Amino acid sequence: MDPLDKLSREKLIFYLTMPLSSIIIFSNLFIIIGIACNRQLHNTPNYFFLSLLVADLCTGIALPFIPGMTLDRQLDFKHCLVIYIFPNFLFLSFLFNLVMVHYERYLCIVSPLHHSQFWVHRCFPLALMTVWVPPLLYASLPAFGWNNWVEPNAYKSSDSNETFLRSTASRNASKEDEVCSYKQVFPRAFIYLEVCGLVLPAMLSIAAMMGRVLWIARKQLRNICKLHRAVDRLQQQQPSDHEQQLNLRYAKCVAAVSLTFLVCWVPYIIFQLMSVTALQTGVNLSSSALYIIMSCTGIGSMAVIPLILGLANKQYTEPISRVMLKLRNRWRGGQNNRDIAL
Repeated sequence: MDPLDKLSREKLIFYLTMPLSSIIIFSNLFIIIGIACNRQLHNTPNYFFLSLLVADLCTGIALPFIPGMTLDRQLDFKHCLVIYIFPNFLFLSFLFNLVMVHYERYLCIVSPLHHSQFWVHRCFPLALMTVWVPPLLYASLPAFGWNNWVEPNAYKSSDSNETFLRSTASRNASKEDEVCSYKQVFPRAFIYLEVCGLVLPAMLSIAAMMGRVLWIARKQLRNICKLHRAVDRLQQQQPSDHEQQLNLRYAKCVAAVSLTFLVCWVPYIIFQLMSVTALQTGVNLSSSALYIIMSCTGIGSMAVIPLILGLANKQYTEPISRVMLKLRNRWRGGQNNRDIAL
């Protein structure tokens, strides 16, 4: 790739990811402080959500580096592994934590009276390890030999002095010739296994659990509406507006879930389809501005999901909101005192 073209791609990644990364980092810190300051939230479900927020925070920190994984760099083998393995581990841990949070809440809705008896609550340390250790082990497989890295060939000569001089020159040249690329770190089978064996099942499981929860909510809504109709008939009253309000609330819930799916999941699905298609056809999309935009928006939109779940809960934001309200009242009080003094 032309150096000027590569520089323009890096600038595009920077301008796209830095605002998203800043929003994700500060919003996660905002919610984490809110959970830490409220002792009523110190329970197992919120510990899982806190783990998700930490993973999302790390993903926000690594977000500017993830789209740049498609660009080639002049790095040696060790540094190349760190640059590619660490962001991949953070993203996989975020995905595993997201599945675990949805699974735990799914159990609470499906079995509200017996959810505390499931292994997720009884073996919390083990459940927490399942969302951090497997992503670390899988992401580290290239470091244990599953990679396509090829060392530069050294010169060979029968003369010892010439061998020494040429080996020194080859070491210096190898530092310039070693090109760090995702194709050398991640084999094609590794990428297919991650997409089809980890990412796609995780997305399908989350979608299935959300669909199941909406179906349960719809079923309970129908039962509640039947009870209201029976009561109205016994009391010989006209149907109340409560049934209409319940239907409206359910419609808003479905609309919110659908909008979240369109905004947060569809860009990432498009990015994954583009990546798999490019891998199958052998087309290099790293120089495509559209691919870089989709990678930044796709991963960034996925990282917004925990923020939507957290900011929608007033218990998480209440402590920080109180602090902000006190600071605003003090600032307004100080301004009023200054106006009175003038």
